[in-house]
Amino acid sequence: MKAVIPAAGLGTRFLPATKSQPKEMLPLVDKPSIQYVVEECSKAGIDDILIITGRGKRAIEDHFDRSFELEENLDAKGKEDLKSQIEDIADLVDIHYIRQKKALGLGHAIMRSKKHVGAEDFCVLLGDDIVFGKNPAIGQLIDLNKRMGGSVIAVQRFPKDQISNYGVIDGKQIGKGVHNICDLIEKPSPEAAPTDLGIIGRYLLEPEIFDYLEKTPKGKGAEIQLTDAMKLHCFNSDYHGLEFEGIRYDLGDKLDFVKATVEVALSHHQVGEAFYSYLKALDIESARRRLS
Repeated sequence: MKAVIPAAGLGTRFLPATKSQPKEMLPLVDKPSIQYVVEECSKAGIDDILIITGRGKRAIEDHFDRSFELEENLDAKGKEDLKSQIEDIADLVDIHYIRQKKALGLGHAIMRSKKHVGAEDFCVLLGDDIVFGKNPAIGQLIDLNKRMGGSVIAVQRFPKDQISNYGVIDGKQIGKGVHNICDLIEKPSPEAAPTDLGIIGRYLLEPEIFDYLEKTPKGKGAEIQLTDAMKLHCFNSDYHGLEFEGIRYDLGDKLDFVKATVEVALSHHQVGEAFYSYLKALDIESARRRLS
């Protein structure tokens, strides 16, 4: 199965940090966020990935390419562990790239993958969403697709005051964490939301979605919304929502980015113990005063 990772956004929520570097390259301690998404694919058995990029995103391609000068430098200095890590990045999976030449929304970005995907089911992973857990989130969607067929969307329960930030599913629960979807609504008001189940950035889609994307009019933000196309498609095909196992962070949100950084730092083999000791001894009020 192939995977598509849209990474053409401008990263406006993280300006000025993203003025000259892709938001997908912002690191969680020492690893860029998009690498976590690619590693999730690899762990789920996906070895063919198409990344949708835009202007100013060459750093993503360079990161997953070989760097012979760096490898030779590390080799000469006897830093075999670091050299091995660098080589492993380039060997993770086969990665292809195509540009989204106009910023017309997520749906438009997915349409750019049609030729690469062909007539097969495929996965979509949003680079802003990082999921930590024992089993890769996209792998859980693939497993459900194998059992029940159809398209599968990862969903999560959200408080009422947050639900308007997400596409929301309507349907009936048919098993533990599994929902049969009958409708989808893009960013409804809290009063109009049919459930508290919001869509997060993991999808397994049937290739027919491209036909629906091509006839989907521009929606919110004058963009082609993937949720609007799935809404049309679900009337004619099976769609399931899966409450996945794992903890998800929205790295487009500053607070979630900091939370994810803390979790990665606490589990990091080099700095985890020292960082834990630092947090225990931290005088929060003094820290606030120092930086105010």
